[in-house]
Amino acid sequence: MPDRRVVVTGWGMITALGASVDETFEAMRAGRSGVRHLTRFDATGLPCDIGAQIDVDRLIPAHPSDAVGGTELRLLRHAAAEALRTAALDEVTDRERIAVAIGGHGRVPDRDVIQLMTRHAREDGQVNVDALRADPRFDASEFTTRSPETAPTLLAHLLDAQGPVFPIVSACAAGSQAMGEGLRLLREGRADVVIAGGGEPLLSFSYYLGFAILGALSRRYPSPEQASRPFDRRRNGFVIGEGAGILVLETREHALARGRPILGEILGYGDSADGYRITDMHPEADGAVRAMRAAIDDAGLTPADVEYVNAHGTSTPINDPTETMACKRVFGDRAAEVPISSNKSMIGHTIGAAGAIEAILTLKGMQAGMLLPTINQEAPDRRCDLDYVPNAARAREHHVALSNSFGFGGQNACVCLGSAARALAGGK
Repeated sequence: MPDRRVVVTGWGMITALGASVDETFEAMRAGRSGVRHLTRFDATGLPCDIGAQIDVDRLIPAHPSDAVGGTELRLLRHAAAEALRTAALDEVTDRERIAVAIGGHGRVPDRDVIQLMTRHAREDGQVNVDALRADPRFDASEFTTRSPETAPTLLAHLLDAQGPVFPIVSACAAGSQAMGEGLRLLREGRADVVIAGGGEPLLSFSYYLGFAILGALSRRYPSPEQASRPFDRRRNGFVIGEGAGILVLETREHALARGRPILGEILGYGDSADGYRITDMHPEADGAVRAMRAAIDDAGLTPADVEYVNAHGTSTPINDPTETMACKRVFGDRAAEVPISSNKSMIGHTIGAAGAIEAILTLKGMQAGMLLPTINQEAPDRRCDLDYVPNAARAREHHVALSNSFGFGGQNACVCLGSAARALAGGK
């Protein structure tokens, strides 16, 4: 049912720069960085020791469900509370028509768990399960907190959302794919409301170690705040960030019927797979181009209608010039005229939460008539030669944008977003 237009009536987030949408947006408008030296674990011996870390215990009160859902659920609960207040979702009485789609990651066991299992290993290398179970230091809930479906399912329970629940596990594309699947659910008439987004508590020793071994993290930087530098010639890896972003999506008809203010519109969605390498984008950006074009086509628009791109922009040597190439292929002669910026320059890469956080910031930018900057733009790169809104926010009215998410494994997702003014104007 492609005539069922999908709008945003609620949003919420938490990042290293703020515990709400407004706090994060205003900090980013000022060009501040949330990257700092890590304090959660000892990074001695690792090639880097920085991240965009959230003080979860200070900012988010504990809840009994956290024992099963872990830190991911705490982040999601916080972002969802803001989103549901904004959308006044408690007013919706038919809870069976509320679905949940959440992007995230399966967890690897942290160092303490691995060490504990090693202590109870037998001579044949297998774990002595009985001894492990009897050890008072072992927490059986460790299994559930590492399962990707646990936090989304518990979130749906806490919010009394009784429609279908979709845990989306597609690395860096997951948050955008959650929105895309929400769009499809609403267009197909399978729900009236979808709570969509993503959450990632990434800064544990084991998770951090994995990216360090891959050589994906920034290792050379004058200061933590200067480490994430998308599209800059001196970039040398990404910075891990923590966070969560939640959007309340509704059919336009449903939102107007209950008198809710519209914050923006999901105009279209495109996804694709590179079929190339697990950690690298296709060298000709084929998958990224397909996803971007599909999102524009799905919106019933043309590349000439797009006024801004919120880039994947990871600050890695390969991603940034490849995404630049994708923009040139999609926009052709207009590529130099379309501003592009990367939120990851300030809040790091929040992996499965990135797509949702960045979509919210894009919509908030439309509302404010503002393009957020890409900070740490100091050394030009001949392969990255477009307009990246360098170092300072820019006042500009705009009503159609793309938000890109290109994940490990070659999973690509792109959402085409429209302003509230455009949504209320009525026509496509």
